[in-house]
Amino acid sequence: MENVITTLKNRLSKIGIEIEMSGNYPWIYLDKVNGNRIKQEDFTANHGFNIAWFGIRNDDKIKFAEDPKTIISIIRKYR
Repeated sequence: MENVITTLKNRLSKIGIEIEMSGNYPWIYLDKVNGNRIKQEDFTANHGFNIAWFGIRNDDKIKFAEDPKTIISIIRKYR
């Protein structure tokens, strides 16, 4: 099943950018871009840069937590 995170990861992989993420339900955090750890100065959450979150109900879709432009700017910074 395709979702926004899978699509983003696949598209970035095609242009040579690898991202590593972790999860703490219902949040998904961006940890590393091409092996470079995201620094605490770039996020305000306790566990990392929040890239997306799961919906509360089983039929809810995964949604970006931030504006996609913000996510791309962080990825560009650490590539």
